[in-house]
Amino acid sequence: MGFVSRLSEEVRVKSDPRRERSHEPGSVSRAAPTWLLLFATIAIWGCGESPSISGAPEDQGPEDQGKEQLLFTDETEASGLDVLHDNGATGRYYFPEIGGPGGALVDVDGDGDLDLYAVQGSTLDGSRPTAAIVPPVGALHDRLYLSEPNPSAGSTGSPVAWRDVTEASGLASNGYGMGVAVGDIDNDGWPDLYVTNFGSNQLWRNRGDGTFEDRTLMAGVDDPRWSTSAIFLDFDRDGWLDLFVTTYVDFRIGSHRQCRGPTGRPDYCGPQAYSGEHDRLFRNKGDGTFVDATAQAGLLVSDGGSGLGVVAADFDSDGWIDFYVANDLMPNQLWHNQGLGPGQHLGFEEWGLLTGSALDLEGKAQASMGVDVGDLDNDGDEDLFMTHLVGDTNTVYLNDGRGMFSDRSRASGMRQSTPYTGFGAVILDVDNDGWLDLAAVHGAVATVPELEAAGDSFPYDQPNQLFLNQGGDRDGSLNFEDVTSQAGDSFTRAETSRGLAVGDVDNDGDPDLVVFNSGGPARLLINRVGQDRAWVGLRLVGMAGRRDMLGTRVELLLDGAPPRVRRARTGASYLSAGDPRVLFGLGDLEGAPAAVRVRVQWPDGATEHFAHLAVGRYHTLVKGSERLQESL
Repeated sequence: MGFVSRLSEEVRVKSDPRRERSHEPGSVSRAAPTWLLLFATIAIWGCGESPSISGAPEDQGPEDQGKEQLLFTDETEASGLDVLHDNGATGRYYFPEIGGPGGALVDVDGDGDLDLYAVQGSTLDGSRPTAAIVPPVGALHDRLYLSEPNPSAGSTGSPVAWRDVTEASGLASNGYGMGVAVGDIDNDGWPDLYVTNFGSNQLWRNRGDGTFEDRTLMAGVDDPRWSTSAIFLDFDRDGWLDLFVTTYVDFRIGSHRQCRGPTGRPDYCGPQAYSGEHDRLFRNKGDGTFVDATAQAGLLVSDGGSGLGVVAADFDSDGWIDFYVANDLMPNQLWHNQGLGPGQHLGFEEWGLLTGSALDLEGKAQASMGVDVGDLDNDGDEDLFMTHLVGDTNTVYLNDGRGMFSDRSRASGMRQSTPYTGFGAVILDVDNDGWLDLAAVHGAVATVPELEAAGDSFPYDQPNQLFLNQGGDRDGSLNFEDVTSQAGDSFTRAETSRGLAVGDVDNDGDPDLVVFNSGGPARLLINRVGQDRAWVGLRLVGMAGRRDMLGTRVELLLDGAPPRVRRARTGASYLSAGDPRVLFGLGDLEGAPAAVRVRVQWPDGATEHFAHLAVGRYHTLVKGSERLQESL
């Protein structure tokens, strides 16, 4: 969402019958021609060979043996997931239309399976939904789906089936949805949902009986501005989850500006057409209600930003959770937690420029959208990955262990990401080899002329990308290989993708994905390779109420090797939330240990060791027990 410099790139774009069915008879289909030349050189006004993943899946027939196995398969239709997002675009180019949507993978009913929440949009100026360029199909409200075993899994390939329980759940979210954050606000063991909107947000408390209640006003967490990503974290280490909400720019329908591209045609504005905003921090008072701690915590000292993504981690290993905000065409912010305890003065300092994580290698502010955090080089600290505008690289910042960062984007292979505009960003170990990989989903923010010429009613589609981590070289450098061609049609198909959520949907020990598309379907992508290697999964919970202890740091202790680090979290990517469980890939089954041990550092700083964790299954680790409560 800023100045765009596009490069020519030839990509395969596959038509999608679900999208074709979303239009009324006689309307122009958004399905693009089979081959398109995507030129990427338009500006917004005002603003070697891939490694082969071998092996045949169990359901392949003799004629398929020897073919390269796809990393992911699209199981959307087979699973019964029928989300179709409506961005409400009417041809007036209201800024929020180009921004969403996101969603969440969350176990709302406590049965051990990840369920799905998807946000929805609508028209923004009071126009009837039928006035939209692509009239909506179905009701315009957020959707909640429960995950169930699929009785037809053997024939359809999908290991799960989704059942829409929105009406029965009491969730009445019908604002202009952007994203969702997941966290247990009252320590009762049931994950709650915070939905961000263009307009007032909503906090939905999970009653634990399959229903939700709107606690927004009672909890004191409303924000009527344009909120984007949000995250739950225990920044003061008092045992209660606090809430950080990013805010984009000061856009209102009444202040809408007409922006144009270089050809003179109307198009969406960039963030520089509007003033930035301050983000907001809500502190949990210890009873599931909150107080606005933004000013008290020192978050108003900067000039604000244009926040789109946020992650939480302890970047300098001092035992206190910091957070990092991805800003669009403004310097990114690393808010360093000063570590003052409960009841004392709370304080953060902005360390983005100081730590080398605010600007790129050339000293420029990038158009940062999505962001994730993880130990990409297996050196025991947490690095950053974020998505950017077409013509720029998606960025990898490596941490030196003291919270100082270096931009390794081009050196690590991210020059391959320049043809597209990235939004959803996740760090995940696709193949369970012990090295964290990168996934990014894309969609333009300026009209793609070839799509417009082909009659596409919302011409912003781009394909997605998947990068496998080839491991660190002897000099410590990283190399990410673009394996999109092996990732399946769900990556090479061009759509206007925004949110990206990661989680083990089928509980087989590897990360699956859900892509949330603007003006199109949400897509369930099932991992088909990770389960073939050794792995161990962990859920980290507190003694009281069994709450997921978000922010917990886990070190996998392997004989003769440095510890591998993961962190329990739900918030990352862009407008999305994912699986709170921790997954460790252990590599090839041959030679993998039968059991492993871990060191756990809980959010309050306490540490425990857990041993004899059987490989190939999930375990629940309970704070204060130094034992397994149960194995799943």
